[in-house]
Amino acid sequence: MRWEALFADMEAQLDAARTADLAAEVVELTRAERATVCVADRFRAARGAALTVRTRGGEQVSGILRDAAAQWILLDAQGRSSLVPLGSVASVRGLPGYSAGAGGVVERRLTLGHALRALARDRVVVQIVTDGGELTGRVDRVGADHLDLAAGHVESRGGDLWAVPFAAIHVVRSS
Repeated sequence: MRWEALFADMEAQLDAARTADLAAEVVELTRAERATVCVADRFRAARGAALTVRTRGGEQVSGILRDAAAQWILLDAQGRSSLVPLGSVASVRGLPGYSAGAGGVVERRLTLGHALRALARDRVVVQIVTDGGELTGRVDRVGADHLDLAAGHVESRGGDLWAVPFAAIHVVRSS
């Protein structure tokens, strides 16, 4: 009888050690998985959520997240859309604690340039908040790392064009 109790105790200790090892492994694997999550993945998981974004330039944008890609997010508030480059995001309130899986090939290719080219194609009047202030006009051309803005709603050919590097953009607003 005494041997049975000794073996039962040893078996219980072994089970407890295995359970502790498994719990530690789960914690470590969870940390490792979280380390692979990009903020763009969390934005994609938040589509339809109300978010508040603060940019590096101090601009605050609140609204419903309509779309998200690897380089930008699109928020809608009160009939106005705000395109925010992810490189300009300083902090966000309202993101869920979980993330969407990595985006597909097409989604990863939807760069900031693609979103700005859509605005140029549609001839939308925009307000661009930059490091140097605000500009209003139509996006005329979009290059690899900058856009040309026809300021003051003028046609660009021979008009007042501003070249704006993507890196300077905090928010692009359209109605």
